[in-house]
Amino acid sequence: MKAKRTALTTLLGVGVLALFADPVLAQGYDSTTEELIRSLNTQLLFMAIPITVLVEGILIYTVLKYRNNDDPQPTKENRRLEISWTIATALVLLVVGYASYGVMANDYVSNTGDLEAQGDAVEIEVVGEKYLWTYNYEGENVSTTGTMVVPNNTDLYLRITSSDWIHAFHVPELGLKQDAMPGTHNTLKTKVTSEGTYQLYCAEYCGVGHSQMLGEVEVVSQEEYEEWLDEQ
Repeated sequence: MKAKRTALTTLLGVGVLALFADPVLAQGYDSTTEELIRSLNTQLLFMAIPITVLVEGILIYTVLKYRNNDDPQPTKENRRLEISWTIATALVLLVVGYASYGVMANDYVSNTGDLEAQGDAVEIEVVGEKYLWTYNYEGENVSTTGTMVVPNNTDLYLRITSSDWIHAFHVPELGLKQDAMPGTHNTLKTKVTSEGTYQLYCAEYCGVGHSQMLGEVEVVSQEEYEEWLDEQ
C-alpha cells in the first residue's frame, strides 16, 4: 500500500512539473514567428506529458514492486506488446511530424528561397560586419546602424548577409534567427505584433568583438515609422 501511495505521489509530481516546464507559454507573443514556434512547442509539450507520466509510472511501479525480488526470471517474448508499442510509437511520430511540418513549412518560420515582398511590406537588407549591424531600407534610400526601426503589424522581409565572414542575426524575443553569410542573402519573414524595443545579438562567434556585436529592433506604429523615414 505504501509503495502504491509513493508511486501515485511521484506521478502527480511529474505531471505538475511538466505543466510548469515552460513558464514563457503564459506570456503574449510579440511576432507571428514567435507565435507559431511557441504554439508548436505547447502542442508537443502537452503530447509529451501523458507519455512521460505513463512511462515513468510503469518504471516506478516496477521498481517498487520487484525491489525485493531475489529470484528474477528472464523476460518472455510478448508479440502483442511489441506490436502495440511499435504502432503507438509510429502514431506519435506521425502526429509530431504533421504538427511540425505545418509550422516549419510556414514562410514566417523558414523558407528555402528568396521570398518576394508583397503589398505594403517593408524590405530591409541586414548586413553583418565586424562588429556591428547595418540596415539598408529597400526603396527608401535610408541606411542606419545599431537600431533597426520597423512598423508594427506589417509584413517584414529581412535579407540577411555579411560583408566579411559568418555572423548570425538573432532576436530571441521575436523568434528570429538566421545566418549572415558573405555573398548570400538569407531571407527572414515576420510580422511584429507588439510595439517596443527588442535586443539583437550576433549568435555566431565572429572574433574578439563578438560579445559587443549588439543592436536593437525598435517597433513603432505605422505613423511613427513614416515620420522616422521622413526624418532620415
